[in-house]
Amino acid sequence: MKFLVLIHHRFELWNMPAWVPERLRKEFPNVTVEHFTDYDVATPHFHDADAIMTWSLRPEQVALAKKLRWIHSPAAAVHQLMIPEIISSDIIITNSSRVHGPVVAEHAIALIMALARRIPSVVRYQQQHVWSQTQLWNERPRPREIAGATLGIIGLGTIGTHAARLASGLGMRILATREHPEKGLPPVLAAPFGAGEGANQKPSGNAVYGPDQIDLLLQQSDYVLLSAPLRSNTRALINAERLAKIKPDACIINIARGALIDTPALIDALRQHKIGGAALDVFDTEPLPSDSPLWDTPNVLIAPHYGAMTEKLWERHYANISENLRRFLAGEPLIGVVDKHQGY
Repeated sequence: MKFLVLIHHRFELWNMPAWVPERLRKEFPNVTVEHFTDYDVATPHFHDADAIMTWSLRPEQVALAKKLRWIHSPAAAVHQLMIPEIISSDIIITNSSRVHGPVVAEHAIALIMALARRIPSVVRYQQQHVWSQTQLWNERPRPREIAGATLGIIGLGTIGTHAARLASGLGMRILATREHPEKGLPPVLAAPFGAGEGANQKPSGNAVYGPDQIDLLLQQSDYVLLSAPLRSNTRALINAERLAKIKPDACIINIARGALIDTPALIDALRQHKIGGAALDVFDTEPLPSDSPLWDTPNVLIAPHYGAMTEKLWERHYANISENLRRFLAGEPLIGVVDKHQGY
């Protein structure tokens, strides 16, 4: 069997370190593991590859890979692999949601906390040498607690589910949308909400909605977390019309893909104080251009798409890759299989 790795990124951490293919070769001596960082150099090696780990493939490369049966993405999102040549084939796609889910969920909670406690403003006043107690209280939204607040999660996949569990443990009420609401909430979230001691506790329960009930979720949420996949029907999901349905002191957190939000509409809503704030870890264009108006938009926390950063990243990747490689060789079902027609 031949396992081809084709990964190249401008950011060092996203590139596979040399120890990963070396360890794979030792653990799987009957597997030929080839590691490339250049598409053109790798192309001649596609013809006999049984499995490929990569973010994306060109149609002509898929055509060359006659033996290809499995593509593994090092990302949670796989929209770059959703091309007709792959979708219509028998090639299995797996993603790395189980690698990124826990740490990105922690990142989402950190962003919620930062917005709730007005940390960006605190840092700004610190840089100005200002004791900002009065200013923070006079700004809107004021510093607040998250126990008893409602978190609306759009996309209850691996990351969304991890975030929901963490938020629930902090006393937040959880509302979520998922493609198949009949599946309900994960068991840990199914218990009635109301056990916490937040000052603004609400005697209502956690709930799950279908995609056509997003507006209902938005109207009730104090924080809206975007963790949905990027598809044709989720592009600009949060537009001017939907922003108008959000509470004026509610905040949006995006750790999914930048294109889920209509950025000009978001900037307008923030400048006119129609919503309370936003924490953005993903953008339409990355790196975010220095002339983007987002940099100077009030009540925005800009994070440089670092939600998945952790020193444990490639150890997590290795555990995931090696387990799936073992399963592939044994003819067992793989972990993290993507529904190619759904795109996640």
